Amino acid sequence: MKLSEKNWLIEQESFGVSHRYETCFALTNGYIGIRGINEECFCDETPGTFIAGIFDKDTAQVTELVNLPNPIGLRIYINREYLNPLKCEILEFKRVLDLKQGLLFRKLRLKDEKGRITSIEGFRFVSMKNKNLIVQKYNVVCENYSAVLNVESFIDANTMNSKDTPNDRVKHYEVEDKKDCKSCIFLGIKTKDKRYKVGIASSTEVLLDGQICYFNRFVKDLGSIITENLEVEAKEGKSYEIVKLSVLVSSRENVEDIFKSSISKLERAKELGVERLFSEHIEEYDKLWDVSKLEVIGDEVADRSLKFNVFHLLSMANPEDEHVSLGAKGLHGEGYKGHVFWDTEIFMLPFYIYTNPKAARSMLMYRYNLLDAARENARKNGYKGAQFPWESADTGQEETPKWGYDYLGNPVRIWTGDIEYHISADIAFAVLEYVRATDDIEFLLNYGVEIVIETARFWASICKYNEEKDRYEINDVIGPDEFHEHCNNNAYTNYLAKWNLEKASELLTFLKENYPSHFERLVKKINLSEDEPLNWLKVASKIYIPYHSETKLIEQFEGYFNLKDFIIEEYDSNNMPVWPKGVELDKLNSYQLIKQADVVMLLYLLGDQFDEEVMKINYDYYEKRTMHKSSLSPSIYALMGVRVGETKRAYINFMRTALTDLEDNQGNTALGIHAASLGGTWQVLIFGFGGLKVEKNDVLSVNPWLPEKWEALKFSIWWKGNLLDFVVTKENVEIKKRVEKSKVKVRVKGKEIVL
Repeated sequence: MKLSEKNWLIEQESFGVSHRYETCFALTNGYIGIRGINEECFCDETPGTFIAGIFDKDTAQVTELVNLPNPIGLRIYINREYLNPLKCEILEFKRVLDLKQGLLFRKLRLKDEKGRITSIEGFRFVSMKNKNLIVQKYNVVCENYSAVLNVESFIDANTMNSKDTPNDRVKHYEVEDKKDCKSCIFLGIKTKDKRYKVGIASSTEVLLDGQICYFNRFVKDLGSIITENLEVEAKEGKSYEIVKLSVLVSSRENVEDIFKSSISKLERAKELGVERLFSEHIEEYDKLWDVSKLEVIGDEVADRSLKFNVFHLLSMANPEDEHVSLGAKGLHGEGYKGHVFWDTEIFMLPFYIYTNPKAARSMLMYRYNLLDAARENARKNGYKGAQFPWESADTGQEETPKWGYDYLGNPVRIWTGDIEYHISADIAFAVLEYVRATDDIEFLLNYGVEIVIETARFWASICKYNEEKDRYEINDVIGPDEFHEHCNNNAYTNYLAKWNLEKASELLTFLKENYPSHFERLVKKINLSEDEPLNWLKVASKIYIPYHSETKLIEQFEGYFNLKDFIIEEYDSNNMPVWPKGVELDKLNSYQLIKQADVVMLLYLLGDQFDEEVMKINYDYYEKRTMHKSSLSPSIYALMGVRVGETKRAYINFMRTALTDLEDNQGNTALGIHAASLGGTWQVLIFGFGGLKVEKNDVLSVNPWLPEKWEALKFSIWWKGNLLDFVVTKENVEIKKRVEKSKVKVRVKGKEIVL
């Protein structure tokens, strides 16, 4: 195995426990996620093994993505003494995430207390071809001694969620079964709510010159741990190859017998061998990178960080499963309980729409498959239509915790699950963005229209008519900026509600005129009356937007401009805003400081409805007051910075979002990847610096701006069944059609061409 070129490598600086690298070096294939812990599984590390869609509540505050047993454990003993890297002199260390090949490489040269030098070098990967499989391969050399080596391979079922937080600590599963299968070991669990079962089968071999060389094998049942031990008469200078294959199978796969399925898949993997498994894995990543490839020429830091962000996006999706989506922390950690937020549709989904449309569709189908739960959620809250939960897991019920902690560590009530409504419009928005880029009419007719209409029904029922002011209002809400709760007429929420209502009416007309049979079927299915669409337009026409025509400022919500004002003037070593002097962190609701893009978020999503002056004035106003305490924020200010000509600030915000996890500038990368910032980084490249925009008549417009250091930007996208390759320089835009379905109109710097 040879590592890829330098610009594809992310390297850990020094040996030791690092929760940041556990997240950054996590490997996933959309089904399984494994955190980037060391093979020895040191006690201070936070292991994480996740299967998409495996949730459990038990004694937790809400349903959580289950931290399953850890299958990757490997330890080496020299003459029955544990070779603990933490107690050895580190002669050489290298740990590298290879983004191109989707693997984690490690090299260690250790000198123990007796002067024995041992070299360990190898890699692991979560197979992108065989979704149930984890592969580990290491070469061990006793450099200056001969001894009996004991290779201890184990599956550890001591894992739990929130292990370092006593109040929140929960073990979400029970061990049902442990077996020594002679050529492998097996551990089976069931979740506490008894909804899911998972089986883990693991096989380990030690080889010398391609031949099995251990003289003794024994298995230990240690309660929550099962170990497979192989003893080898190791000779000085010889290289011994350790191969560990692990298979995870869950009841989500609808298999009759999890044990038999696990063993069968493991035996098949053993037959194929590591080289074949690795080559198949590489082939799958090559296919993904072939469409998603990006390159920044002239800025090495930007290029590598971009590849890092896109790598994790590529790895997280599972186009074959329409009953899971992407959590805010991916399959990389326990942050946000593994829940799905608006992050998915607004920040991540555009990447998949333009690079992996099948994956994008499956994520939208996740929402459609939970539409009945959204209807029930609306009904319980006294509304009509469908109200999607702020935090979603596997059932579609609201999963937002009721309590959390503020910036001072004080317990506070969390209101987002009660009153952050905009997610319903965000999902409707994503539906139409997907359809516009793919022309997937079948999805629109059978699924998408229903989502847009049911969310419109929700908005029509939540809007309250103010007779005195002759307008419709949405009161007591939280907008994207979560510093401010219980707000009236949040501009983002109201404008997206208006948009949702208008689009629902427009879609019904489109259906009635072009697909009358689908129209009739839908009307009957959802019991749609003739006057409902008329009412939607009536409400939409009178929804209040707090816009001040004299200043051209959009007020974030009613009364926002009356709050105490602070301007951000200082930045920390990561170029992130520092709290202005005088700010009390338990009174953020009373200041104009905001957590993240809110009005500017609106301007980005619905920019074609605002003129350039309005966008520039509002960008300037809110940028000075945005603390970027959410990783969702910098990318939006980067995108809008390019749009309004504030290119220097755009680049600063781009690097903030691109380095969110690599530099841990939010301070919580340990909890999992910031998946929204991954997608936001890609959007800045394509829609910001790349200048790509879809105009009202579905013409692609390209009007790029490249940062000073950049010589060129290369990227590819799918557009209406056509695969387009772009090469953008400061002087030229080159577009080639690699896969052709139809003619494509593109407006390059104002000049229209047809491909």
